[in-house]
Amino acid sequence: MAPRFLSSLLLFLLLTPPLFPVHAFAEEGMIVDGAGYTLHDAESIKGHNEQTVEKDPVCDSSKRPKIIKVEPDEAKPGETITIKGEQFGTKDCFRGVAFSAAGPTKIDYTYVNDTTIQATVPDVGPGMSFIDVVASGGTARSKAFLVQAK
Repeated sequence: MAPRFLSSLLLFLLLTPPLFPVHAFAEEGMIVDGAGYTLHDAESIKGHNEQTVEKDPVCDSSKRPKIIKVEPDEAKPGETITIKGEQFGTKDCFRGVAFSAAGPTKIDYTYVNDTTIQATVPDVGPGMSFIDVVASGGTARSKAFLVQAK
């Protein structure tokens, strides 16, 4: 009876799909769908460099930015405006400026300091827009800003 039971068990195991994922048997460094190249604590593709880590900026995400004033409060596309506020962070940690009327368009800006940013009004139609300042501590939104006709 034992040989018949063993042969039935062997046949069952050969015909039954595995109960655990096949990638559990993957070797280190293999690319596995859905797992990328991070399997088995493999080193990052970029590698590790102590000097690069030491030079990385330390950004304070606890300081929420705030826009106090936009000067002038209306401008034509292509003109430069000044955004005054608080806690915009350091130049390395500042992320950017956005106009709600421009959607995902990249906005040209100049980081002056922790409280001042200069930005170029994007080429959008006339009307109201909001200006967003994106810093390491979050996003600040201005009061309504009027984009004038060209």
